[in-house]
Amino acid sequence: MITEEDVQHYIERIPPSPAILKQTLSFVNEGELTKAASEAEGDMALQAYLKKLVNRPIYGFRTEVSDIHQIFGILGINGAQQVLYNYMLSLLSPSKWELFHLDAVSFQDLQAHLSRKWHKILTHLSIDNKDIESAITLLPASIIICEALFKSKQDEVNLLRTTSSLDYNTILKRLSGKDLFEICETIALTWEMPPVVINIIHSASGLHPDEDPAIDSLGQWMHLLLFYELSNSTSIEAGLNDFIDFQVEYVADIYEPFMALMEIE
Repeated sequence: MITEEDVQHYIERIPPSPAILKQTLSFVNEGELTKAASEAEGDMALQAYLKKLVNRPIYGFRTEVSDIHQIFGILGINGAQQVLYNYMLSLLSPSKWELFHLDAVSFQDLQAHLSRKWHKILTHLSIDNKDIESAITLLPASIIICEALFKSKQDEVNLLRTTSSLDYNTILKRLSGKDLFEICETIALTWEMPPVVINIIHSASGLHPDEDPAIDSLGQWMHLLLFYELSNSTSIEAGLNDFIDFQVEYVADIYEPFMALMEIE
């Protein structure tokens, strides 16, 4: 059994610790992108991460973008906050993934694809809110936590997988008392994210619709995005597709507009 203390132990390692990262994130939260960029220039690893990220094919730039101030301008306040959370996770992700078939590149690709597609969804819905935009980082964060939790119980996890054919989310719930979305909620609380983020994550499970139609709508879009992204061939090979129990009825009314949006480059 994985205790609540075990879960909290791993989650408490997530908040940012490097001083430059803390200050950069603080400037972004204040809307000071110029100061944030200047601060980020003091961390060579952060600079390298930002350059590598924005020059991925998913961002669609024809020429390489290397100036940090330009990168922050491209990302904007919402995107910059989200990317800094993603960088924070890259510092804490395992050097060697043992349970999930991931590596540094494939994990960063997952982060980038989720971030870009969530941004596309929020733009489509005319929502401009940096906290809501950063909510999508909670899924990769929870995957890191699950890797750590499962690694400590790997024999038990493998036994449940082979003898009972249980999916990872069911195993997670059985071992820790929390499913993937509840892990996300715990991380959001630890990061002191606003209640709106926690409510969206709660709804995104597809099992707990929110009474607020606006929150529930975001939950629907996030649920469908997670299923869509974790159902691609790379995620299936990594073993991540077992985490989302697709609630078809919950997202039926947005399925067609979602698929149409995903086809737009």
